[in-house]
Order: sequence, then C-alpha cells, then structure tokens
Amino acid sequence: MYKLGIDIGGTFTDLVLLEEKTGKLYFGKTLTTYDDPSNGIINGTKELLARTNISAKQVNTVIHGTTLVTNAVIERRGDRIGLLTTKGFEDVLEIGRELRYDIYDIFLSVPEPLIPRNFRLGISERMNHKGEILAPIDLDEMSKQVQTLVAKGVKSIAVCFLHSFANPLHEQIVGDYIKKNFPHIYFSLSCEVMPEIREYERTSATAMNAYVQPITDHYLLNLRSRLQAIGFDGIIHIMISSGRLTTVDGARQIPIQLLESGPAGGSMAGVFFGKLMDMPDLLTFDMGGTTAKASLIHHSQPEITNQFEAARVRRFKKGSGLPVRIPVIDMIEIGAGGGSIAHIDSLGLLKVGPESAASEPGPACYDRGGKLPTVTDADLVLGYLNENYFLGGTMQLNREKARKAIEEYIANPLGISIEEAAIGIHRIVNENMANAARVHILEKGRDPRGYSMLAFGGAGPVHAFQVARLLNAPQLIIPVGAGVTSALGFLVSPVASEQIRSFVCPLLSMDWDRVNRFLTEMEQEGFLFLERAGIPKSEAIIKRVADMRYTGQGHEITVNIPNDSLSNMSIKEIQQNFKEEYTQRYGRTIDDIGMETVTWRVVISGKAPQIQPQQIVSEQGEKALKGYRKVYLPNEKDAINCPVYARYLLNPHEQLEGPAIIEEMESTTVIGKNSTIIIDKYKNIVINLRY
Repeated sequence: MYKLGIDIGGTFTDLVLLEEKTGKLYFGKTLTTYDDPSNGIINGTKELLARTNISAKQVNTVIHGTTLVTNAVIERRGDRIGLLTTKGFEDVLEIGRELRYDIYDIFLSVPEPLIPRNFRLGISERMNHKGEILAPIDLDEMSKQVQTLVAKGVKSIAVCFLHSFANPLHEQIVGDYIKKNFPHIYFSLSCEVMPEIREYERTSATAMNAYVQPITDHYLLNLRSRLQAIGFDGIIHIMISSGRLTTVDGARQIPIQLLESGPAGGSMAGVFFGKLMDMPDLLTFDMGGTTAKASLIHHSQPEITNQFEAARVRRFKKGSGLPVRIPVIDMIEIGAGGGSIAHIDSLGLLKVGPESAASEPGPACYDRGGKLPTVTDADLVLGYLNENYFLGGTMQLNREKARKAIEEYIANPLGISIEEAAIGIHRIVNENMANAARVHILEKGRDPRGYSMLAFGGAGPVHAFQVARLLNAPQLIIPVGAGVTSALGFLVSPVASEQIRSFVCPLLSMDWDRVNRFLTEMEQEGFLFLERAGIPKSEAIIKRVADMRYTGQGHEITVNIPNDSLSNMSIKEIQQNFKEEYTQRYGRTIDDIGMETVTWRVVISGKAPQIQPQQIVSEQGEKALKGYRKVYLPNEKDAINCPVYARYLLNPHEQLEGPAIIEEMESTTVIGKNSTIIIDKYKNIVINLRY
C-alpha cells in the first residue's frame, strides 16, 4: 500500500508517494493553482499516479499540508463572524496589549480585529479564576444575542468568556444552544480552541478559528470528495503547525492548527533525516518560491513554541500581527524565495524581496507575463539553472527574458553588467538568509558553527552552499527529494493530539491531587483521539510539559514534566528541569525566588513511521557527468567551466570535488570551491566545507 504527501506552497504544489513496505519514493511537482488549490492537487496526483502506474485505490493514506488558513487570514478572505463574550469585555480584541513593535514609528499601524465592533456582543455571566460561578449565564440574553448575530448574517460565532479555561460550562451552554437551534452556523469555543489564561490571546485565537472554520471546512470536504472521485477511498490526515498530524475532523474543528502546516513538514523531515544519518543536531533550511525558513533540530527534536502571530501588518516585524497561542515549530521566516523581486530602493541600493512574483505571473524567465527580475532569473543568468531541465524538462525557462528584466531594472540603473547585477541579487539574498538564521540560532544561546545544515525546497539547494559558508557550518546535506522535502516530512510525522489546562500555582504549594486528576483526564482525551485515528492505546507515546516561570515574571518557558504520578517528591526533578532550560536560554538562574506553573500540556502521539528511503526514477544514461556549463560563482572574477551531474546516476559512496552542479527534477544543487562531496548510502548529498 501507498501513502501520498501533498504540500501546497506559495509557488509549487509538491507530492511524494511512498510505498510503505519498501520505502520506495516517487516525486511530483506542479504549479499551485490559486483560484482553487485542489485543482493543483488533483492534477498533480493524477499525473504522478499515471507516471508510476499506480491506481488511487492502492493509496490508503493522504497526508496534506496547506497555506489555505494563513492566506485566508492575511488576505481577509474568511466569512462574516460574530463574537459572544462576557459583558464588559467586548473590546478586548480592540484593546489588545500595550505593545509598540516599532517605538520610533509615529504612524504605527496595528492589524484590524477580525470582528467589527457591532458584531461583538456581551452576555451576562461570570466565573472567577478558580472556575467558581459568581453569576450564572443569563439564558434569555444569550438567546437574544445569538439570534442578533444570526440575523446580521454571520456564518460563524466565536465564544470566549472570562475564565472559561478554568470552567467551560457557560461556553458549552452557548455551543449546545447554537448546535440545537442554528445547526447551519459554525461556532468556536475558547475552551476547545485555547483553554489558557490571558483573555486577549484566547479571544484572538478563538476569533481567528471561527473566521477560517467555514472556508477550511468547505475546502477539506471538497478535497475529500475530489480525491474520492479519482478512486481514493482511504483516510486523510492533515499536518498541523506543531509537526504532528491530525484527522480531517480535528482540522475542521480547530483549523488554526494549520497556520504553519507546510513549513512544519520541512522541520519534521529534518528530524527524520537527522535520525537516519545519526546527526541529532541540524539546522533545516527551506527555500521555496516565496519565502525561506530555518529551524533548529536539537537532540533530534524541533523546538515547539506557543508564541505565534498571523497576518502581521509588517510581515517580518514581531509584534505587528494577531497573536495565536497554538503549539508551532519555532522557526525564522524571511521574504527570500526564488520568486523574490529585486529592485532599486529610494537610496539607489539594490534590495531583494520581500515582495514575490509567486507562480502568477512568476519570474520573468517563466514566460507567464512576469516582467520584474527575481532571484530565479538571476540564478538562470548565472548558469546555476538549466533552462531546458527545469522541473525535469517539463517547464522551459526563457533566459533572454531573464536577462532583459535584470538589465532594465537593475543593471542599467546601477551602470553595471547583467552578470554583475545577477551576482549582486544572488549575494544579497544569501546574506539576508544567513543573517536571519544566525540571529535565530544565537537567540537560543547556541553556536551556528555547531550545526550542519540540511537544505531543501525548490530554491534551497541552489543557495544553501553560500548560506552554509556564511554561517561557518561544517557540513551541508541535500536530502533525497530535496525539492519536495516538506511533503516527505508529512509522511514521517506522527499522529498526535495536545491537551491543555491552565493552572497557575506555586510549585511548593501545588495541589498534586488536582494536578494528577486533570493530567489523567488529558491523557484519556488524547488516547480517545488516537483511537479515532485508528491507533491503539498500546502504541501511544506520552509527553508532559508545563509552561513555568519565576514567581512575578510575565513570561514562561516550557519545562519537561515526569510522566509518573506527581507528588512533593517530584519537585526536585521539576526544579532541576526548569533551571537547566532557564540557563540555556538566559545564561543564569535566579536564586531565592520561587517557581510556579502556568499551563500544563500533554501530548499523546503515535509512533513516527520508520522507512528506508529509496528514490525511484527513470533517468537514462550510464555516466553521471552530463557535461560542463559556464557558471558565475560569487567572489570569482570570471566565469568557470563547471561540471554538471545527474543526481540520479550518482552512486552511493561516490566522491566529487567542488565546484559542481548536481541536477534533479525537483531542484538543482550548486556547490562552490573548497568542498568535498560524498553520496551516502541513502543517496543524500553530503558536502564537507573547508575553510
């Protein structure tokens, strides 16, 4: 039987077909269809199945990641929604936090709330922070307010009451009322979306979930229907932002979990290849057509954070977006992709990105109407890309249009040659990516020189060598299927569920009976989720963590918690775990101040699939060396005659010397001087850099 991974990116939709028993891999890539992303999925799936002579009925699992939710929030394409909250708290979304993400900008703008003021209504009710009812919910007022929102034409309702994280009863009453009386209306309860303290973040997350719920629900149901129409009758799993898989029903209920589903696949692929190659510490580098992303894999695990923003007013400015406290793999993202547009700014300086030509109209060399010079155009002019072998020859590139775009918009205004302009574009985008990755690593208290880089994405292998050299990385790995690695990451990720409870309490005066009781309840909820996904309890893996802080602090760090029954005997271990994590982040601990827990989390997951990857291709030829190509390398005065190899014909344990270009259908690897190239037993390209 087969599993199919599908990743919709900003420019391309990637597909990976895996034969589970043998580990055989088949890859596909097609342009993303913006009007209806499912068109690209179906087209790519049919083409891949036809090419491999495999029927849709032989595919028992489809695993999907999508940018749908992110794009819906950024582009404000969600449906009309309303908010029901505790009376007096209708303006929480407007007030937000007193935070200026740029203290020197007197014209600072913040994102508009997803719900206008006249669609935010209050209901009389009140819980205290312990979950005790101070004022019961006014049922008549509740009925009136729900009917008011329905009359205004809302498609979905967010429900977020004060302190519902401690007692969800009042929110559940509203949910039951909507379900019974208005079954066509979607609703999101904060006690299900984000049962944590901090009413602004909880309200923001619940509102966003309600906002994208209708569009996500329609999309997933349509996708399932269209896959069934071509013969697929298996199960569908969805990649979520934490690098775990959920069911279609889970994604339909809490769609904001999908905000970073595509990039999460790349990080999980990093975990997989790190274990496969016995390299527990890696920096993953994913460069596609629109953005570049980097994340750290430390001790074979990605770092999970609960601090995330969507729809930033300034895309790469922290604090300028809508907060969503969901578990997400911590990564840095910058506007640097193959489609990033190069331009001259008001000071006459060459800049690259963050604006992107995406796939429509695309770079000038795509010959699809794009006129502006992009990173891909520069790579083509420099000889890094083969105009006749882009996507394995299925897409012809136009070199002359690339040269013309760079000449008109960059070379002529700066008074330099086309090649000099192209080198400038290439070097600037590399520096931007290296600087962002360096800061990301240093902020975690780690040394960039201690991490080998795993590079992938359609444009990643073209730029990874220069980025790795700028970071002083010891080694660069280009994995099998580098151009579609995020989709491969879907196939090696576990199905999992995370349960959350907020319980603020000093560690030394903890009510352990209460803690053990709700931890057991959380575990049972996780087991039930796995059983619904077809995974027995006996295969479940339990991981407990807690968000903790020193008493009086306003921010928490995530600390591992023992899986056993907890008691005062557990305090010493928890304190030690906290001190180690705090020291790693801040270089010190604070003596004579107590610790307290804020939020408890239990992750119940199945086992990650274990495969021995074998890429199946139909490359013809006896020799890997395809010939030589004129290539312009950074820091070289003149072009060199660079050897070009067919990746599929390189044999395990074969060794080469840089410079070299290695071509495959989904991507191209560009390797500079002072490097040794080894093909490992899995046919990954391992590049040792000499400094």
